[in-house]
Amino acid sequence: MVEAFGQPLKKFFNTSGNSYKALGLSKKLPELSEDEQITLLAADGMLVKRPLAVLPDRALVGFKEDEWAAALA
Repeated sequence: MVEAFGQPLKKFFNTSGNSYKALGLSKKLPELSEDEQITLLAADGMLVKRPLAVLPDRALVGFKEDEWAAALA
């Protein structure tokens, strides 16, 4: 999924969510390794930005109407 997205892992985080804020990730995230970030995302689904779709050629994270319409057309 991370490879299909082709963007920094931090883009998978739901920065508006309560879990993100409660963990203070806005300050901690830049210091965490990719493995640590993946572990956080896997441990708490509320940290993952939604919607999320993995397509054969890419992943879509967060809703951008034009991007989703083009990908799903």
